[in-house]
Amino acid sequence: MNVSPGIIPENELHRIAAVKRYDILDTPPDGAFDRITAIAARRFDVPISIISIVDHDRIWFKSHHGLDVKQIGRDPGLCASAILSEMPHILSDAALDPRSLANPLVAGEFGLRFYAGVPLRTRDGFNLGTLCVIDQEPRLVDQKQIDDLRDLASVVMDQMELRLSARQAIGQAQLMAKEIDHRVTNSLQFISGLLMMQGRTSNSETASHLQMAANRVAAVAQVHRNFYTNEAEETSCITFLHRLCADLSGILGTPIEVHGDEGKVPTTRIQPIGLILNELVTNAAKHGAGRINVEYTIIDGTHELSVCDEGQGLPKDFNPAGTAGLGMKVVTTLAKQLGGQMTAQGNPAGQGACFKVAYRM
Repeated sequence: MNVSPGIIPENELHRIAAVKRYDILDTPPDGAFDRITAIAARRFDVPISIISIVDHDRIWFKSHHGLDVKQIGRDPGLCASAILSEMPHILSDAALDPRSLANPLVAGEFGLRFYAGVPLRTRDGFNLGTLCVIDQEPRLVDQKQIDDLRDLASVVMDQMELRLSARQAIGQAQLMAKEIDHRVTNSLQFISGLLMMQGRTSNSETASHLQMAANRVAAVAQVHRNFYTNEAEETSCITFLHRLCADLSGILGTPIEVHGDEGKVPTTRIQPIGLILNELVTNAAKHGAGRINVEYTIIDGTHELSVCDEGQGLPKDFNPAGTAGLGMKVVTTLAKQLGGQMTAQGNPAGQGACFKVAYRM
């Protein structure tokens, strides 16, 4: 859409950058803002009140009391003119005011006659949009009403500043968490390296235990590394499992095949899933034999992660909940954290054992 140069502020590029900074465009309705427009409409005894944000080619309404419209083009919008100044934009009778005579909202079917708008001004001096009140009848306003509208506009900006600060704080916390995890990963890899070096100077039995410990530590480090490669709120579980198993295969020196269904899971659940996989795969490499098969399926809303080996299988009286091993206890605890449980059985494909964790999202 072409926008008339007369309604473009001199600082338009920086103003649009400020609009983007607050990340409010096209967000869902919000009761806090709706209450403000309802109060403004009552204070002026008018049917319509709007919180508008002026985008590059449109005027988007964060709240629109009394009007079933979410946005309009920027050119006919009076809010586009209102942001040109720090002062309130008042049209007591738009049909007689030379600033608005030709405006289609005034001259057209809508028949706008009264408009009072106050800019939504940021702390660094950019007008994002307006808080305005509208009527189809001419009206006079006094200074107290204008002051009230200004105060309500300040409340709108307070809400937006609060939400911006909250988003920035969350972003900083996430960056700090990533930095901590990066350091944890490096520390784990360092410890793994030390264990491997120590193993080279030890007798064969001790070296075997040290190598096993080094592999477990390195595998946990890979879980941490893969967890922070995705920024989204949801991620593909099967893609994560493929990536992690490729790393584990290299560490453990065991072939690992991954099959399964495509499905998104919250990233908050990826880490326990990764730790479960790490324990089961490491356990299969230690106690099993041959190729390790990892399968991830989704059946009627139930997610199942299974790890099968081609070793000697399980004792007849094997009970994963009753085993004294730390690895099984870790998996059992993580499965409960996901709201699921772990089971164990013989490998349906033949020789070996299968461990399965089932849970619902």
